[in-house]
Amino acid sequence: MPLLIDGYNLLYAAGLLGRGIGPGGLERSRLALVGHLAAALEPEELAKTTIVFDAAGAPPGLPSVLHSRGMTILFAVGYEDADALIEQLIRAEPNPRRLVVVSSDRRVQRAARRRRASAAGSEAWYDDLSRRRRQRQAAAQDQQAKPSVPLLEEEVAYWLRQFGGEPAPEEAADLADPFPPGYAEDLLDEDSSESAG
Repeated sequence: MPLLIDGYNLLYAAGLLGRGIGPGGLERSRLALVGHLAAALEPEELAKTTIVFDAAGAPPGLPSVLHSRGMTILFAVGYEDADALIEQLIRAEPNPRRLVVVSSDRRVQRAARRRRASAAGSEAWYDDLSRRRRQRQAAAQDQQAKPSVPLLEEEVAYWLRQFGGEPAPEEAADLADPFPPGYAEDLLDEDSSESAG
């Protein structure tokens, strides 16, 4: 499902866009967002993700398209603002019912709904994304905790002995018949008399 993200809107909702950003602050904020998205989205989602940022007041020579960590990043160069570019991308989407537009901007949400695309508020979507990221990290930690190499035969035998599995070879002789002599012979006698009768 393609994702179309209103970049600065999501930065603000995620709390990654602080007040009083100094030189290079917006760039650091954008990189933080891209890094968070790359860690939280599945690889197939990354390839279908487009993030749109405003380009008003951008330095000269800013490219209009970048690719980072599998995602497409667009700067609204030549547009009034990012919303105008997002609206154009929504109109151009060949299969809008599959599109998810992430923005809390009402104008952008209306444009998405007009084409029957899904509109997700930035804060709610980001909260869900953060939860997914935590789940993926926990799963990765669980995977790392498991031994990555098979256990040796001796190790398996040791742990089986520790937990009451197969006995050690010297114990096996003692446990060949763990029941006392004559145990349950009366049941065998009953079975043979029933089959005879």
